[in-house]
Amino acid sequence: MKRLKYFKVLNPGLFTTVQDMGRFGYESQGVPTSGAMDEFALRIANILVENDENAPCLEITLMGPTFKVLNDAMIAVTGAEIQPLVNGFPRSCWSSFPVQKGDIVSFRPIKSGCRAYLAVAGGFKGDFIMNSVSTYTRGKLGGINGRQIEKDDVLKGGVSKPGLQAKKVRDEYIPSYSNEEEIRVILGPQDDYFSEEAVKIFLTSTYVITKDSDRMGYRLEGPEIKAKEGHEIKAKEGHDIITDGILPGAIQIPGNGKPIVILKDAQTTGGYKKIATVISFDLSKLAQLKPGDKIRFRTVDLTEAHKILAEAENKIKKIKETLKVLKYYKVKVNERYYDVGVEPL
Repeated sequence: MKRLKYFKVLNPGLFTTVQDMGRFGYESQGVPTSGAMDEFALRIANILVENDENAPCLEITLMGPTFKVLNDAMIAVTGAEIQPLVNGFPRSCWSSFPVQKGDIVSFRPIKSGCRAYLAVAGGFKGDFIMNSVSTYTRGKLGGINGRQIEKDDVLKGGVSKPGLQAKKVRDEYIPSYSNEEEIRVILGPQDDYFSEEAVKIFLTSTYVITKDSDRMGYRLEGPEIKAKEGHEIKAKEGHDIITDGILPGAIQIPGNGKPIVILKDAQTTGGYKKIATVISFDLSKLAQLKPGDKIRFRTVDLTEAHKILAEAENKIKKIKETLKVLKYYKVKVNERYYDVGVEPL
């Protein structure tokens, strides 16, 4: 497949990686799924530029990168409230917009949320390993040589569909991000290792995400959760259950009683008790929280979790059906025309 050079990296931002929806089926070999922390935002970014929803995007964490555009393209930005700029002119988040060869794409500081997603029509290219381009930095897999992007990298992508139009998600479908979120969980698989009082503490307390948190997991500070007598951690062995499988969303309780929420780059097995598991849709809400933000947990049953997932898929369907088409107009600056304004059609 033909590849085009789309961007030269002038500034990589704080932590920017190539991610798709992740690699699956390799957990038995110790390889985590990785992939976009906020799958909802990644899918919508791809929809805005008419990519497959699993096409690789750039995941931008807290501080945006700066690029020089090497070929005309249509790009989209979703996720955290971060102002995209093209040659200093503002663009809307949760929208797609054209960029021309020679343009400079940059971002203002994030106002809310933690992670933004940048899609290019045709999708970004990277190292395709185990059926995914997702970057797993600890294992040096995928993306650009298994690492975050760096200054002077040249980012390549596929050829886009002809005749693409700039589009925007309607305001009513754009999520708002807070520094305190309610996260829905299903209890288990080892909630029976905890007393009713311990489970109640877990479900009624507010926890703070510590600075020792990343794509592997969020460590939480708050009231301690203690196991029932006979199920305490065995300090010498360093674990308290026979090691079993672990997936993104699992909430482990280690010996200090402080919960750890397992995320996309976490290990595939673990020996700590898991009091609960975050429902899949709320993993995207977690992705937009950062150190210092607060979490409260609420339990739901499997039927309600399935209903929430179905509602989320229906929302994505409605977003596709109701995208607003935008028309950019040009101004001439120093003998060059720039797309600077936008009007909804």
